[in-house]
Amino acid sequence: MRHLIDTLLSLLIPCVILIHLFLAPYTKVEESFNIQATHDILTYGIPWGTTWEHTGLWLREHYDHLTFTGSVPRTFVGPLSLAGVSWPFLRFGAGHGGEIRGQLVVRTVLGLYNACCLMVFRNGVARAFGRNAANWYTVFQASQFHMMYYASRTLPNFFAFGLTTLAMRNLLPHALGSPAARSNRRRQELALTLLTIAGTVFRSEIAVLLASQTLYLYFRPYIRLPILSIIPAGLLGAFIGLALTVPVDSFFWQRWPLWPELTGFIYNIVEKQSSNWGTSPWHFYFTSALPRLLFNPFLYQICLPFTLSISILRRQALDILLPNLLFVAVYSSQPHKEWRFIIYIIPSFLAVASAGASWIWTRRAKSFVYRVLSLALVASTLASCMASLGMLAVSRLNYPGAEALNRLHALAGNDTGVVKVHMDTLACMTGVTRFMERAPPVLADAQGAFWVYDKTEEEEKLLDPLFWEGFDYALAERPERVIGSWHVLSTVEGYAGVAIMRPEEGGEQAMEDVRAVQNLWTESRWRKDGLGTARQCVREMSLGRLESVTRKFVTKGWWMRMKMEPRIRILKKAGMPGGTPVEPEQAMEG
Repeated sequence: MRHLIDTLLSLLIPCVILIHLFLAPYTKVEESFNIQATHDILTYGIPWGTTWEHTGLWLREHYDHLTFTGSVPRTFVGPLSLAGVSWPFLRFGAGHGGEIRGQLVVRTVLGLYNACCLMVFRNGVARAFGRNAANWYTVFQASQFHMMYYASRTLPNFFAFGLTTLAMRNLLPHALGSPAARSNRRRQELALTLLTIAGTVFRSEIAVLLASQTLYLYFRPYIRLPILSIIPAGLLGAFIGLALTVPVDSFFWQRWPLWPELTGFIYNIVEKQSSNWGTSPWHFYFTSALPRLLFNPFLYQICLPFTLSISILRRQALDILLPNLLFVAVYSSQPHKEWRFIIYIIPSFLAVASAGASWIWTRRAKSFVYRVLSLALVASTLASCMASLGMLAVSRLNYPGAEALNRLHALAGNDTGVVKVHMDTLACMTGVTRFMERAPPVLADAQGAFWVYDKTEEEEKLLDPLFWEGFDYALAERPERVIGSWHVLSTVEGYAGVAIMRPEEGGEQAMEDVRAVQNLWTESRWRKDGLGTARQCVREMSLGRLESVTRKFVTKGWWMRMKMEPRIRILKKAGMPGGTPVEPEQAMEG
């Protein structure tokens, strides 16, 4: 029974990741290279057996990355692996090409991969600190927002994250009270190899994490991993990483030899171009990023210090924390900082916090202090869950580009022939991917529309009236820049902050909703088919009415509401036949 409970609890991690995925299925610009590359591999395949020149022409015609190259090349190892694992599910199940469900399948594969790595790490926590600590680790991880929300997102960091998590699991102490187990050379060598592969292929900043872990393993007296173990582990990881990335990326980018992460390192670090994306103070990771990533203030204010204060836990906790803190300290010298650059250390911090939480929880009946701390632990974890759900509700509103393209497909569902649509920069940055594009109709039954999508960004073309003559629809943040005569079919809103509603605001509508709910309840009490009426109540209990009832009886009129503002207009060329009728005042002349 105990093992069954532990197993079910560990399934929280993949379940929460999938909930975040299906409630926020779209992607943003930071994820675009990997998601577009995965789509292109799945849809168009790989041109085998052709000349180098022919391959280059074929890739330019079909693939997205040679048209929208970005500042530096990124590796195709992640998209190629993701496409390879996803292909059977898409081929025999959900289908791909022009369907958002194809994107869901691809992201599900990545999310479950990272979830499996986190569950392996959880088993390492159980070996190091016991099953209660492992269960608390699971709860902490599942109630944390950033990891759960981004685990399925095709950022390069989360292709590397699985490997770094497996590496960190092999650096956990083997058993509580047995620090000598930390010197298990095979596990440590495997950890260094995995970190080297991750840094070589996916993210060059992992080299700093590799260096900090290596120095700690070498100089810590009771660990003392010898040079003859460190060097072969690093060379093996470098060989595997280079054998993967150089041939694959040289082929897809048509540049030989190409090592993308070396190119990125030179561009960002040597040439100091990363500062173009913004700079942060040296203490950003310690004072802002780490507290946000740990998410629950109780963890870093109580659990981590508590673990370090217990003599039997202190050595194991320091072995986990110190090399990771060294990594953060060294990497803080870089002016451009983002929380995802240090995401790899969060499981280790949560492991140490879970050891302290387990110590508190198992002693909750021994004293008043432990009882209070246990209650605070439970309350803070529940509060973190609620905050995570709130952040998910906000975050899923940040994809107006995807919503606009979906709405356009619905509005123009009866169109036939060639339909051309231009999507501006904001639309492409906020959710539009090639997975969402409509596939061309089958030649044997070419009854539907043949959609052509354009993502032109060149200012010179956008100012040319002849350029706009070729389009039937446009997704535009600033419709006044769309030249010609157009109608506004629809307006898509996006998140614009939070507003605090006072009791006097919206009170009349709230009372109408409350009365409607009360009438439904009164009718259900007098009807014989109580179950059927109850179902009717559930159907008619909209979110707006539920909000009104909560405001009336729980918050006494106070409420927090998300503000929305117009972000993207769906435009249709004036005079185009069919489509949705619009009001005369919606016609606009560019």
